[in-house]
Amino acid sequence: MAPLSLVATPIGNLEDVTLRALRTLREADLLLAEDTRRTRRLLERHGIAARPRSLHAHNEAARIHEVLAALEAGSRVALVSDAGTPLVSDPGERLVAAVVAAGFAVEPVPGPSAVLAALGVSGLPASPFAFLGFLPRRKSERERLLGAWRERPETLVLFESPRRAAATLAELARILGERPACLARELTKRHEEVRRGSLAELAREVQGALRGEVTLVVGGAPGTAARSSAEVGDLDAEIRRRLDAGEGSGAIAKALAARRGVRRREVYARALALRGRSCASGR
Repeated sequence: MAPLSLVATPIGNLEDVTLRALRTLREADLLLAEDTRRTRRLLERHGIAARPRSLHAHNEAARIHEVLAALEAGSRVALVSDAGTPLVSDPGERLVAAVVAAGFAVEPVPGPSAVLAALGVSGLPASPFAFLGFLPRRKSERERLLGAWRERPETLVLFESPRRAAATLAELARILGERPACLARELTKRHEEVRRGSLAELAREVQGALRGEVTLVVGGAPGTAARSSAEVGDLDAEIRRRLDAGEGSGAIAKALAARRGVRRREVYARALALRGRSCASGR
């Protein structure tokens, strides 16, 4: 039984595609793409005759039955996004969940990733890191999300519109404080640009509208980088247990801060973040 293949495609330079990805696209009986016009350019460049069909936020639910029927019939189905790895701030989550629930296999065909490319050139610690995707549109939601990461050690990676890059950098500086950061724009393309500096410095430098895809990388909270990912995971596990037992975020922060040598504000922010994640997942 053929799997659903999640195929990573170039984030800019069309030569950044694997031989396996090209073979998978060539052999697909059904090829789904977020933007069929963009995908056709890649296919034409490499002499692939496949005709992609659209899968985006507005028709993903309707495509699920079609994909399940194709897999049931033994057809080979491949999914690509506009660029990079499918599902990373792109459609496809509902489709993959439905395919898994129906008992079919899902295989990764790995390749380019704007997240990892930006993280690599940033000069900031690559482990541990957290990917935040696009920040919420509402100011209150952005502040709540970023506040939960204020005391965290992870390097943060996020996507942003070129029109909002300067404003977002300034907001990050206001909420997170003075941090080293990197703005990576048009990665792997002709006008690729990588700028490094503090959040406030970058905010001043990029005043006005930029062009192209923008990925921001932000250093973790000062003084927290020495905490290992194992220690962070252990703290999160205990917070989750206490949340599941019905304890409030304030009580958890008070109980764990002194015993674990962590600032109460950090434990409280993490408890809020984990509580919000549990609610979002329906737990």
